[in-house]
Amino acid sequence: MDLYIIRHAWAGQYGDPEWPDDTQRPLTEKGRKRFAALVGILSRRGMTPSLIATSPIVRCRETAQILAQNLIDRPEVIQRQELLPHGDLESLLAWSAQQAEKHRQIAWVGHAPDVGQLTAALIGQPNASIRFAKGAVAALRFSGPVEIGGGELRWLVTAKIIGAREDECQSTNVQ
Repeated sequence: MDLYIIRHAWAGQYGDPEWPDDTQRPLTEKGRKRFAALVGILSRRGMTPSLIATSPIVRCRETAQILAQNLIDRPEVIQRQELLPHGDLESLLAWSAQQAEKHRQIAWVGHAPDVGQLTAALIGQPNASIRFAKGAVAALRFSGPVEIGGGELRWLVTAKIIGAREDECQSTNVQ
């Protein structure tokens, strides 16, 4: 199974008085467009998760929706409490293992530093962390069950690395 781990795209500034409840802080328009452009490039290169799990926090839900809207098969997006900051990895792994019976590719959308720590643990480096820029996507492959240490990091990209710019977004699905 392939697992894509994604940090939410570019959101408004932390501490902005317009969003006193940080869980409600949305993506910026530039962030929406840039992430949609990145997804367009990655989907043309084989990233096709058929299920997307996201943190319930607004900026992650919006990132997950952009991901779903810009993939050919428009996968289902579901919220998982385990993807909140400091979530329950064991429960998330158990859920993901169940999903592997039906899905060859799934995606998780979460927050830093959690996504970097999750990725490191899944590839066998539980005391490490991998830096995820906003909107970064990592691809992990599991030849067996989704478990700590069982994954292989196939790639990790950012919009900048792959050349995705918001002015190149051709999708009409970005809201």
